[in-house]
Amino acid sequence: MKGQRQTIIIGTGKYIPTQVVPNSFFLDFKFYNENGETFENDPGDIIEKFEKITGIRERRWITDDLVASDLGYFAAKDALESSGIDPESLDYIIFAHNFGDVPASNRHTDQVPTLASRVKHKLGIKNPRTIAYDLPFGCPGWVQGMIQANYFLKSGDAKRAMVIGGDTLSRICDPHDRDSMIYADGAGATIIEAVETEDQVGIISHSMRSDTVEHAFELWMDSSYNPKYSGNEVYLKMYGRKLYNYALTHVPDTVKESIDKAGLSIEDIDKILIHQANEKMDEAIVQRLFKLYGHRSFPKEKMPMTISWLGNSSVATVPTLLDIISKGEMEGQKLIPGSYIVLASVGAGMNINSIVYKIPE
Repeated sequence: MKGQRQTIIIGTGKYIPTQVVPNSFFLDFKFYNENGETFENDPGDIIEKFEKITGIRERRWITDDLVASDLGYFAAKDALESSGIDPESLDYIIFAHNFGDVPASNRHTDQVPTLASRVKHKLGIKNPRTIAYDLPFGCPGWVQGMIQANYFLKSGDAKRAMVIGGDTLSRICDPHDRDSMIYADGAGATIIEAVETEDQVGIISHSMRSDTVEHAFELWMDSSYNPKYSGNEVYLKMYGRKLYNYALTHVPDTVKESIDKAGLSIEDIDKILIHQANEKMDEAIVQRLFKLYGHRSFPKEKMPMTISWLGNSSVATVPTLLDIISKGEMEGQKLIPGSYIVLASVGAGMNINSIVYKIPE
């Protein structure tokens, strides 16, 4: 009996920037509110409250000699090495990001050619059938790329794909906006392959939603909060409280939908790899998810976190976390063959998505 076509991960990779930026770095910063007024609070108090809410103690920023496509290339090389495949055998390279290549010398985004094309060029892939394209979808971009690639593979049109998630948020954040302390840089990559098997493994199900009427501009680009800044430069802005409420309201239901589609319950899920956005928010989301299944609490080991030392690197957080655990680089965390994990994210759009994945045995 011929097996069904399934999508499995055969390689993971990452690039974590070398520049470590602790919270103390911001002690001499002057923060303004949206009205262009300075906060009366001492910067030390602002930073202490920030760390308590977000769980971030430090983050990684890109060095001046690199751009986002470089980070994606490093992550792609790492994933290729872990998979052991010939790069020429890739049918797709999908690069999820938000701002393209932003040089250190200016804040103007560069997206032509696509970052995926740049990675393919740097890898030296000559195969014209290796289709390289970009996917701007907010923080859930890498998860969305995995969903798209899964369709290609299960259709029989493709055998292998690489999905990269990378961003350099330090290049587009407002140094006078206290929310900017959350942002970080990085890249993660996965290589997925179609296999025919009678066992149900790999990507089992997914769920998505996109809310744009009321929630599209809870993350947006705008001028600096510092009224002394002039020119036409724009920076990433967000309504933190609105984002928190949106995520808490809709992410648990979306994740549950993906679990239900897989014919599973929360008790069957071994790990939840969620976008590293904000420690308190992520904990509240997973707490509410477990509550939907009748549980008053959840085992903390089910939700591994990297935000305390990597910050929020947007599209890169989930694939980076996946690679760290896959390679045994996080104490007390491992992926058990035969177990189910969830890959989920939420971000600009506003967009949410969730994948249920079974680790092959």
